[in-house]
Amino acid sequence: MGSGCAESTNASVNIPLETVTFDKNSTSTQTPFRPATDTPFPTLTPSLTPTSTATFTPLPPTRALAATADLANYELWVNLDYSGHHLDVKETIQYPNQTGKELPSLVLAVEANRRLGVFQLKALVVDGENSDQYTLEGGWLEITLERALEAGETIILQLDYDLAFPWNGSTQVFGYNNWHLNAVDWYPFIVPYRQGVGWLAYDPANVGEHLVMDAVNFDVIIQQAKPSNDLQIAASSPAEVKNDGLHYRLEGARTFVFSASTGYSVSIETVNGVTVASYYAIGNQAAGKAILDATVQAIQVYSQVYAPYPHASISIVETYYPDGMEYDGLFFLSKDFYDEYGGGLLNNLVMIGIHEVAHQWWFGLVGNDQAMEPWLDETLATYSEHIYYENVSPGLVGYWWNFRVNDFQPTGKIDVSIYQGGSFRPYTNAVYLRGAKFMENLRTRMGDADFLAFLGDYAGQMSHKIATADDFFRILYEHTDADIRDIIASYFQTGH
Repeated sequence: MGSGCAESTNASVNIPLETVTFDKNSTSTQTPFRPATDTPFPTLTPSLTPTSTATFTPLPPTRALAATADLANYELWVNLDYSGHHLDVKETIQYPNQTGKELPSLVLAVEANRRLGVFQLKALVVDGENSDQYTLEGGWLEITLERALEAGETIILQLDYDLAFPWNGSTQVFGYNNWHLNAVDWYPFIVPYRQGVGWLAYDPANVGEHLVMDAVNFDVIIQQAKPSNDLQIAASSPAEVKNDGLHYRLEGARTFVFSASTGYSVSIETVNGVTVASYYAIGNQAAGKAILDATVQAIQVYSQVYAPYPHASISIVETYYPDGMEYDGLFFLSKDFYDEYGGGLLNNLVMIGIHEVAHQWWFGLVGNDQAMEPWLDETLATYSEHIYYENVSPGLVGYWWNFRVNDFQPTGKIDVSIYQGGSFRPYTNAVYLRGAKFMENLRTRMGDADFLAFLGDYAGQMSHKIATADDFFRILYEHTDADIRDIIASYFQTGH
């Protein structure tokens, strides 16, 4: 297990409203969650809309999933050409209309189509009939239905498409480089629909994540076009080896991702029946083992404080991307964090790693509108770091406040959207860092018992749902009658 710094003391920090004691002798991170550069999002080249001329090859019969039967089912048959950086995919979506509204069309996110030449839709079948009644522009596929989908009805979509992965260099997770291939946000999915709002379909901003996902069930088969015993695949769930390929099942999740490489070193541990696998470059064994141990500890802590970890496994993957990035059952961490790791628990590798672990609860288990209310996952994930340290190494809590939060002297309201956030530093300071201060002020006002009971109840009530700020405060007020109006006024643009 990782251990705290030897010189740490049993420090405590008082968190008065709006002010955290500032230690001028502390040393901050260079920037938590730092991008390579703080520049606007690049201009996207629109992709061409393909015509539906191919005849769809029927997929194998749909298999029923054992649990969460009320959720949509996504089945993906993948032919992976690793050396050619290419996927041939046949996807089936069983979508139950639980919106309470008649739907004349469906809107799907197709992130891969934001890059020219990456995504090619070869055929679309709607309830067994080939269809060309769709538009594919940028990151969105809208399918016009011949007959509106009534509330309570289920529709079956089948898509046949190719993915030609782009070179991702060091600034993107999706794509390939000379070390591995990362398949993230790689398949079309139906975006959530909210009564009174419509489809939750947003374009990228300078900061944050714009995609909003319902919890669904995944059944994925990956076959190798050119079989290689050297290829390792880190995925969102454990693989079952069968004659027709690697089978993956993941229930009640918002994403399914995988990373393939012939150069991974792997360390594995098991905690509470959960397989934790750390994939890292040769030479980074110490760092790879350190984040493995921290993840095991974080799963133990968060499972006790929030809710049991919702999946059978979690994978940690070193990548060239200059940050951390979470997905269900898997997260990526920057190679820089591994290379600069010098031991202990107070560093980017561990702090950002346990933050991404927390997203398995705050994003994965409990979803939110990441574009319009990003604080609902980022604030809770950042404060989860505090909860980790107070349980694993209490003497580091005071150092964490200064190292992670205070040294940046953050300002701003935490409930900004990604479109109000501006550039990276002001956005992060408000949503992540001041978000942590909000949670600590709330905890102080409520008391530990009520505060922790609220977090567990929030995780339980909003499991597999998309939470809103109204849900957060509704459940909060079920656990306290404390007057928190001054706290709300200090940290939020609007009252709750």
